[in-house]
Amino acid sequence: MKLVQVLGTGCPKCTKLAENVQAAITESGIEATVEKVTDIMRITSFGVMMTPALAIDGTVKVVGKVPSAEDIAKLLQ
Repeated sequence: MKLVQVLGTGCPKCTKLAENVQAAITESGIEATVEKVTDIMRITSFGVMMTPALAIDGTVKVVGKVPSAEDIAKLLQ
């Protein structure tokens, strides 16, 4: 099972990223746990200085933009 972390403080783009993550998981059938990381200290511990960001299994994959559900599904494979 994959761990997908949405890094962001709750801005509209962060919310959209979380929605796209859920859609990607649902559409692809991949088993994953989604965690929303809103604490700025935890976010910066990933080396992220711009949100939203997406981490998969602890590795940051996207920073500063909202990828589509299709693009997220590709990252999850």
